[in-house]
Amino acid sequence: MAGPHTRQFTDENFETEVGAADRPVLVDFSTEWCAPCRLLAPVIDEVAGEFVGRAIVGKVDTDTSPQTTARFSVHGVPTVVLFRNGQEIHRFAGPKPIAEVRRLLEAALATA
Repeated sequence: MAGPHTRQFTDENFETEVGAADRPVLVDFSTEWCAPCRLLAPVIDEVAGEFVGRAIVGKVDTDTSPQTTARFSVHGVPTVVLFRNGQEIHRFAGPKPIAEVRRLLEAALATA
């Protein structure tokens, strides 16, 4: 279950929530059954709370949103993609320390 500030993106809402966003959007492509995804989940939820109002942070369940998963060529989970103005600007796979995810978002905000 996602934290209170972590959005849920789907095939149906991805374009309006991410593509049309007026700030950087960090998207965690993951699944409930994936152990590395569960390791990354608290990091995603924590940065979602820290960056409220400055960036949008959310998740795509790759099992229930196959079109969006395929559109961004996500072949393994977790894969995290950072978007700005609807365009991918960075991606990483696997769990990362929270400090690294914070740096990524801060860099995106600094160049926005």
